[in-house]
Amino acid sequence: MFKGRHFDRSVILLCVRWYLAYNLSLRNLEEMMAERGISVDHATIHRWVVRYSPELVKLFNLRKRAVSKRWHIDETYIKVRSEWKYLYRAIDSNGDTVEFWFAERRNLAAAKRFRRNALKRHERPEKIIIDGSQTNREAVLSCDAESRLQDHSRRRLKPIRIRQSQYLNNRIEQDHRVIKHRVRPMLGFKPMDSARVILGGIEMIHMMRKQQAKYACNQQLSLAEQFHLLAA
Repeated sequence: MFKGRHFDRSVILLCVRWYLAYNLSLRNLEEMMAERGISVDHATIHRWVVRYSPELVKLFNLRKRAVSKRWHIDETYIKVRSEWKYLYRAIDSNGDTVEFWFAERRNLAAAKRFRRNALKRHERPEKIIIDGSQTNREAVLSCDAESRLQDHSRRRLKPIRIRQSQYLNNRIEQDHRVIKHRVRPMLGFKPMDSARVILGGIEMIHMMRKQQAKYACNQQLSLAEQFHLLAA
């Protein structure tokens, strides 16, 4: 993963982890590295984050433990080039992250794509809790029907139960805050592609803090220990 890089992998991983995990700007990291005798430009650190975050997320997903069969689904707002975009997210009944998808528009197509991704990656939930949005309800019904039609296990799959309740969905509203708290100091993203990559890395760090990696279960590993085990 780090072959041919001018800097040592430990420096790259440290910068990537600190940027994704803490309220630090790229220039903050440039100064912090300089204090350690390492001269690295903030633009280089940004390239590292964009380059390695997707690979680390893929590695994490291979090691992610199973989620429960009751999901809470909602979307929140993230600014890109001074325009609001939409981060679709799902957590389970234990508060663990199920799936996320960053979309340019808040519409039925984006909602369906997010739910297809979630159903493809995880076992079918028994119940999905959403807010009062009719679009979200239509997306769940459509993707559930597709999933049952494409199933070849010869089992008679039961339809996913849908519960629409703003009050019951407060759980995921609270979970949004962790992501928004990290994004706020960034003062908005520029390209949509890099925004999606960086948000994926931030979501990965959030899952690590929830101990969602199989190797972290019951071991109480620190964030740094989990991060380096992932990249080992």
